[in-house]
Amino acid sequence: MSENRDPRDMRRRNLAVMVSLVGLVFGMIGLSFASVPLYNLFCKVTGFGGTTQVAEGPAGEILDRTVKVRFNADVNGALPWGFRPDTHEMEVRIGESAITSYRAVNHSDQPIVGMATYNVTPDKAGIYFNKIQCFCFDEQRLEPGQTVDMPVYFFVDPAMADDPKLDDVSTITLSYTFFRAHDDPGLVSKAGPNPNAVN
Repeated sequence: MSENRDPRDMRRRNLAVMVSLVGLVFGMIGLSFASVPLYNLFCKVTGFGGTTQVAEGPAGEILDRTVKVRFNADVNGALPWGFRPDTHEMEVRIGESAITSYRAVNHSDQPIVGMATYNVTPDKAGIYFNKIQCFCFDEQRLEPGQTVDMPVYFFVDPAMADDPKLDDVSTITLSYTFFRAHDDPGLVSKAGPNPNAVN
């Protein structure tokens, strides 16, 4: 025996399903756009993946425990720059502010804008590594042949000494990788020589 259904009820149900599906699609699109900033916020808060912290000033408390900090530098292949730390490692007391610098040189015959990404290893130390001043916060523009020294002012948070998971950490490596900035005018090239070629 067949059931008689009101066509208006069917239309309402279909409309409700369609509205739900459209809402779901827009929600997924919104979530995809929000995922990068949410992930970055998560990394900054938790130190996930070796993401370092940003501090407004020195720690204030300096402990007797020391840690060795190593400095690493890499350059993406699309960026014709030289990049290296001035010091490869230093020993600092936990809570003590320290300063070092990295040197970058543009080997090309054109101005180039670069941007650095950074992290520390071991990853679990990221939440305790604080940078007060760092070149990684801004894009860097280097003229042809220009060399610049870029300071990094940092400390290791004294709270690290209270975390039993970091009792085995005696060395922290701070790594930077320079990439060509996405909005670098040199990326919009005319036909001709490769704008990334190193002279």
